[in-house]
Amino acid sequence: RCLKLLRKDGIDINLAEVGTSEPKAYAPLAKGLTAGVFQLESSGMRDALRKLAPDSIEELTAIISLYRPGPMRNIPDFIERKYGRQEISYPHPKLKDLLEETYGIIIYQEQVMEIAKILSGFSLGDADLLRRAMGKKDQAEMDRQRGKFVDGAVMRGVDRHQAAGIFDLVNEFAGYGFNKSHAAAYALISFQTAYLKALYPAHFIAAMMSLDLSVVEKLSFFFQEAKRIGVEILSPCVNRSMADFDVIDGKVLYALGALK
Repeated sequence: RCLKLLRKDGIDINLAEVGTSEPKAYAPLAKGLTAGVFQLESSGMRDALRKLAPDSIEELTAIISLYRPGPMRNIPDFIERKYGRQEISYPHPKLKDLLEETYGIIIYQEQVMEIAKILSGFSLGDADLLRRAMGKKDQAEMDRQRGKFVDGAVMRGVDRHQAAGIFDLVNEFAGYGFNKSHAAAYALISFQTAYLKALYPAHFIAAMMSLDLSVVEKLSFFFQEAKRIGVEILSPCVNRSMADFDVIDGKVLYALGALK
């Protein structure tokens, strides 16, 4: 709907071609201005975003994965490590390349599978069985997998005690590990909505308010957000207003359809 409003004003955007490193899209996130931004609207998430100030699609993917019961306790460490206030450590030197993107913190199911592959020589099929056993908390299967993981790691030169410790660490994270491909798809939509809001705020607000024409609380919420981000909302006009919210000269024109 926002893109449609933009096209009406002669601005044709293909979101698939927008690079995810656009700094203007991330700037409002660091201020917690996320009303209408996919997945990032809750007050707790806004607080986390203000502290993290994400500046890449990788960090958006990570915060979407971490902001859930369980992994949420790792958010402070993730932020501290990003800014160098806490030392980044890895369970084993061989895992540095794999865990560098997440500052040494295991966040994704795919990382669990790669750890088993790198340290213990698991095939991807075996690693997926391990991931599933961990997710289901299947103790009998976990005991079998533990022996296989530790023995495989020892054969590749990892100390037995250290291998057992890494397995326990991986097991702790795997119970609530998030699927990275799923989180990345979410993060892309989060970025795209943040991008439209940051670069075309009037069109974005008009689109959001049009979607909630009959919800007075939502209209009031976005009216306040418009004020916060400097978007002017014009009073409804019987001659110019449309059924939905519209944009005229960079200002939002109130919708006739939203009147009671």
